[in-house]
Amino acid sequence: MTTLKDIAKEAEVSTVTVSNVINGNYKKVSATTIEKVNALIKKYNYIPNASARTLAMKTSKIIGVIIPNVDDTSNFLQSPYNAEVLGVIERIIRKNNYYLMFRCVSNYQEVSSILQMWNVDGAIFLGMFANDVKEILKRNHLPTVFLDTYVSNLSITNVGSDDFKGGYIATRYLLNNNHTRIAFVSPDITTSGVMQERFNGYCKALQEKHLSIDKNLLFSSNVSYECGIRIGKDISNHIEEISAIFATADIIALGIIEGLRLNGVQVPEDISVIGFDNISTCNYSYPKLTTINQNISAKAEAAANLILSMLNQEQFTSSPIKIDVEIVERQSVRYKK
Repeated sequence: MTTLKDIAKEAEVSTVTVSNVINGNYKKVSATTIEKVNALIKKYNYIPNASARTLAMKTSKIIGVIIPNVDDTSNFLQSPYNAEVLGVIERIIRKNNYYLMFRCVSNYQEVSSILQMWNVDGAIFLGMFANDVKEILKRNHLPTVFLDTYVSNLSITNVGSDDFKGGYIATRYLLNNNHTRIAFVSPDITTSGVMQERFNGYCKALQEKHLSIDKNLLFSSNVSYECGIRIGKDISNHIEEISAIFATADIIALGIIEGLRLNGVQVPEDISVIGFDNISTCNYSYPKLTTINQNISAKAEAAANLILSMLNQEQFTSSPIKIDVEIVERQSVRYKK
């Protein structure tokens, strides 16, 4: 295998000169030498050692994506939402000659050691809890972008959807279809600013119609298809009390539809369902799921471009970026007669 020393010897230059050419440091290297070294690199198909390049350039070219609150039994990529976010971020940073490292952590204490161990140039955090953000910023001083993170009294660069509006227009859409007994299905809203905002939108739409918040219509669910099935079966036993369901994630909504079906309840004939996210699976379900499109790709693109702007020391706004949302009408909601 050809080494850097071999290239230097044949080019009749020092190893430092070869390293400078490889890393684009041309200030003290003649055009003739650059051409000669590059020709030898091509001739021997020489691949520089990544660790050596990191030391030479004082940059790892790695951007870390950190996913919090994931235990050892969870498969983060089972979620179509998470998979799409990571896929978009990876495509953009790869196009800009960076590498993506993503890591799930169970708590924020793990974050600092991981970022330092891999010497990442910057980090994107998905859905951090407000209490953890301050500690992360205090322990780590590198370009940082947050996704779907709500923090008061602290300036952070965050990209999110208009979750309040999404909860509001989803509920208003059901109300306009003559539904007044609308179940709200969500993870625990006390631990997630995202879900709290969607719940606030739900409450606002009901209040405009002078409808009170009924605790019997609030259901707690993990963001999973299996939990959705459980909720669907549960709601099927209260079909006379509930005419519509707003699920704060499509994967939950799809599970709910299956749970209802297993207990003989049809969507939308017997009950209407609306989701949130607009993952691609919505087009393949039966019935096709009406949902709130939160423009996942646009959100991920904004986060990736922000971290790149920081790394390139370009001008950018540190104000929160809020991606607009809209309803995508399909087949899972019908007018209640």
